[in-house]
Amino acid sequence: MFFEIDVNVVILLIAFGFLAAFVDSVVGGGGLISLPALLFAGLNPAAAVATNKLAGTMGSLTSTISFYRSGQLDIRSVLKYFPLAFVGSLFGAWTVHLINPSLLKPIMLIMLAGVAVYTIFKKDWGSVSAVKTLSPLHLVLFMFLLFSIGFYDGFLGPGTGSFLIFSFLLVGFDFLKAAGNAKFLNLASNCAGLLMFIYLGHVHFAYGFIMGIAQIAGAMVGSRVAIKKGSGFVRVLFIIVTITLLTKNAYDYFAH
Repeated sequence: MFFEIDVNVVILLIAFGFLAAFVDSVVGGGGLISLPALLFAGLNPAAAVATNKLAGTMGSLTSTISFYRSGQLDIRSVLKYFPLAFVGSLFGAWTVHLINPSLLKPIMLIMLAGVAVYTIFKKDWGSVSAVKTLSPLHLVLFMFLLFSIGFYDGFLGPGTGSFLIFSFLLVGFDFLKAAGNAKFLNLASNCAGLLMFIYLGHVHFAYGFIMGIAQIAGAMVGSRVAIKKGSGFVRVLFIIVTITLLTKNAYDYFAH
């Protein structure tokens, strides 16, 4: 199967896979780059989304390891949330067969707009890590939020990284630690979605592994740049990617 792939397609998958993982490892939103590339390579929408989950899982695992090794991922504090994102994503991927995903798009656009506006106007937000001790009620709400984002990732997907980072910022993490924690939970939702898509038979493994190898390289470079540059760099890239996601998805929604 690998030897039958056109060289131009291989170059396309490698180039866009690397770029997607570079961005995604820092602030999420890599699907904005990798998904169109897979569609351009000739996959139908269902296969493109499924194959993107395979490549994205390889990239998110790499960036999770990089953040953990650098001390920017507090594994003990977020491990208990892993099942929430995982099970949520499984339910989300399964629900795609019952409900049209486009029904969630207006809500997603409003949420992305809110995230962008809030982050832009709270200039010092996320510059220093001051993690709050959550009350029982706030903890339940936070866990429900993470489950919902996992569900959203399995169901629709665009902006998952932004929503996860925003969630960790809300409870007091700085941008860099929020990005590290978000990658760990994004790994959970990616794995769950991938398992469901493999079960449904939608994954193009040859394209997925080629792009996935490029994503491993992109994730290594991206996470190292983020760790070196610090929270200020992550904040700027977070705002740029969130606004880009909002613009692209708003155009898709209103133009069709």
